Amino acid sequence: MKIIKKLYKKVLFVVISIYVICIFTSQQQTLNRYQKEINEYDKQIEEAKETQDSLLEMKENVNSPEYIEKIAREKLGMYLPNERVYIDIDK
Repeated sequence: MKIIKKLYKKVLFVVISIYVICIFTSQQQTLNRYQKEINEYDKQIEEAKETQDSLLEMKENVNSPEYIEKIAREKLGMYLPNERVYIDIDK
């Protein structure tokens, strides 16, 4: 009878140990997945902040004469009077 109780306790201990190890590994995998998601969200936040900074800078410069001239030249094809324009035919 004593031998059966000892064997029962050992088997129970092994089963509980395996269960605890499985739970810990599962939780570690979940934590690793959450950490990856956090890193991705941090990257997205950083990109959004950079975009916001560039948009704020553009907002500040939108009424400057240099910006207006740049847009007129690049997007509208406008140039100053008596200005020579050279067109690259290779493009």
